[in-house]
Order: sequence, then C-alpha cells, then structure tokens
Amino acid sequence: MMKSKHFPKFVIPVVILVLAVAIYFLVTALSSKETGSLDVSGTIEAQSSVIAPEIGGKVTAVNVNEGDSVTAGDILFTIDDTLLQAQRGVAEAALVLAKGAAATAQAAADAAQANFDLALAAAKAESAALRAADWATGNPQGYTLAGGSFTPADLISAAQAEVDAAAAARSEAEAALSVLLSDTANRDFIKAESDLLASRAEAQAAVDVLSKANTSANTDLKDAAQSAYDDVLTRLEDAQKAYDDLVETDTAIKILEARLDLVLAVERMQAAQSRLAALQTGENSLKVKAAQAVLNQAVSASDQAQGAVQQAQANLDLLDAQLSKLLIAAPFDGVVLGRSVEIGEVLSPAAPAFTLGQLDPLTITVYVPETEVGLLSINQMAQLSVDSYPGETFSAVIIHIADQAEFTPRNVQTAEGRKTTVFAVKLQISNPDDKLKPGMPADVSFNK
Repeated sequence: MMKSKHFPKFVIPVVILVLAVAIYFLVTALSSKETGSLDVSGTIEAQSSVIAPEIGGKVTAVNVNEGDSVTAGDILFTIDDTLLQAQRGVAEAALVLAKGAAATAQAAADAAQANFDLALAAAKAESAALRAADWATGNPQGYTLAGGSFTPADLISAAQAEVDAAAAARSEAEAALSVLLSDTANRDFIKAESDLLASRAEAQAAVDVLSKANTSANTDLKDAAQSAYDDVLTRLEDAQKAYDDLVETDTAIKILEARLDLVLAVERMQAAQSRLAALQTGENSLKVKAAQAVLNQAVSASDQAQGAVQQAQANLDLLDAQLSKLLIAAPFDGVVLGRSVEIGEVLSPAAPAFTLGQLDPLTITVYVPETEVGLLSINQMAQLSVDSYPGETFSAVIIHIADQAEFTPRNVQTAEGRKTTVFAVKLQISNPDDKLKPGMPADVSFNK
C-alpha cells in the first residue's frame, strides 16, 4: 500500500502569496487599460538649421562656440570685406560723378526750356501781323473760297503736301533725264550741249578779263586780253554751230524737253518750300521748331543722366547688400549644436559653418501601438517627464500622427517589441525655461 506525499507546510503560504500578487497586477493592468494612461518613450529633438555663408571668403572672426545660446540677430561669424569695401568706394565715387552729370544735364535742359520759351514768345510777336494774311490773299484762277476759310494749321498741312509732291516730281524728272543722258545713242548731242555750255562759261570769263584789262594803261595787256577774247568767241561760235546742227533732231528735242521738265520741277519745289516757310510763323516757325528740337535733346540727355544715377545707386545698393551678407547672424533664438569653422579658413558659398538648434519649442517623436493610436488626435495634450527633473512634468501637444503604420524602430530593445506595428506620433514641447535639451530620453503620458 502506497503512502500519499505531503507538501511541506511552508509551501502553502508561499503559493497563496504568489497567487495574490498575480491577481493584484492583473487587476491593476486591466484597470489601467480601461481607465488609465498610455505611456510611451522617445528622445527629445530640436528643430535645427545649418548656417552657411551666401558669399564665400576668409573668416575673420568667430563669436560663438558649441553650446552657446544665441539670440536672433547675433553675429555668429564674419567674412573678410576688404575687396567689397574697395569696390564700394569705386561705386560710391561713380554715384557722385553720375549725380554731378545729372545736375549739369538738368541745368542744360532748364536753359533749353528758357530758350524755347523766348523763341516762342518772339515768334508769336513777329507773326502777329501775319496771322490774318490769308484773309486778304488773292486766289488763283478757278479757286472761289474766300480767304480765312482755313486755319493756319490747315494751310501749313496743304503747303507741306505740295512740297512733298514737288519733291516727288523733281525726282521723277531727274530720273527721266538720267535715262536719256545714259543712252549712248544720244551722246553726240549731249557732247554738243556740254561743249556749248563750257564755251559759254569760258566766254563769260573772257569778257570779265577783257573788261578789267581795258581799265589798264598797259597796251600789251589790253591787246593780249582782246586776242584771248577773240579766240574764245571763235570757239563759242564753233560750239554753237555744232549744237545748232543737232538741236532739231528727235534726240535733242527729247533731251531739251526733259531738261525743261526738270528745271520747272526744281522751281516748283523751291516755290513750295518758300510758301511753306512763309506760313510757318509763330509756334510753327522754324526757329521755334529748332528750339523745340534742342529742348527735346536736352530733356533726353537729362533723362539719360538720371538713369545713370539710378544705375550707379543700384550698383552701390548691390554692394551694400553683399557686404551685409558677410556678417552671418543667427536667424532665430537657439543654441549652437555644432561648429565647423575657424578663423582664417576660406569658406565657399553654402559651406556649412554652424548648426543652430531651436530650444523652444522642442519636439519628440514616439511610437504608439496600432491598438492605441485611435485614442489620439491632433492638438491633444500630453505630459512629458525626464530623468533630469524627477517629479516635474512638461506640457506637450500632438502636432502630427503618421498616416501609415510601421514596425517599431530598431532602437527598441526587445525583438518582440520590434515586431509590433506602430504609428509615429510627433509632439511639440513647451520649453520656456530651456530646461530640456536635445537628446534627452523622455517619457510621454497620454490620458485615455
């Protein structure tokens, strides 16, 4: 017969105690899940910016070190400005010269304006007696409108049109004569014309010479002048005979008619120009127009000089802007997280020099299990605590919840935890006293 085994008496109380502790933690866990908080952990981060120069050059001063706090506008470091300062001096001198030239040009424009005003006033005074001249002007045959039917501007316009038409007629007559003169079939008569015209000029000169010689008491001079004159007359008679022999030919008739047409066309144009000039009185006078042209030129020169001033000022402003960029300032309040520049180094544009972090506000990214993320929302408040300040909490607010799930980042310690599907939640932390620092591990508690 087998004997039953008995457990030692001290084992029973131990078993009861273990069961009691297990029941306590189970109840506590269930209670926390239903009515408690969601606790997660993460690392505090700062919004940082890499500070780099826009213009390259040699570093002449570095005013902060890693870990220093800075205020927006504080100069972090400076770059040598020797070259730009020299260029600025040149630009400033150019601006002074441009302003001087502009003042001179403006003075010339003012003088031209005064001269124009004087010319206009004088022309109006001179034209006072002529303004109504058309009222009493006789009309050509066939024209029946009374004088004074049109304004001076109308008369000038008509006169200008006649000048243009006369010029066109002259050009046409010149072209027609040129065609005839270039035709080799007409060369005999053309030569006869040329010889006769030359002999005429020679004879006129001989008459002048003979007239002067006859006033002399030198008989030999008189005889020589008379002999020369007789010879010229002989050549003139020969040229005239050669011309007369050809003048009745068809070729000669066409050329003579073309020459008469050109003479009349030239005279027509000159007459039209004279009539136009007679009408151009007062503000329409040539003197006033000339003064107006001088004034326009002076005003244009003044405008160009002012443009040169603006360009010189723009060049100076550009150099001032470039000089201001040699003083690299902090863009916001923060702390220097990193420094990679020393005095004497030559930096290229956009070369990193400092890393500047913003301490208020800070951010933290935590990872919330998929089963809990539905309890969170944007702008939801949370409490944050760090080991550096036990018993003290800091306010945080959710600013972003990831749209897609991911596996827990590898910085989670357990393999089991890394297999859990989570959502990244980013919070903004208020840090008015700058107690919190980037890199601090922190615990975040959300109220369910």
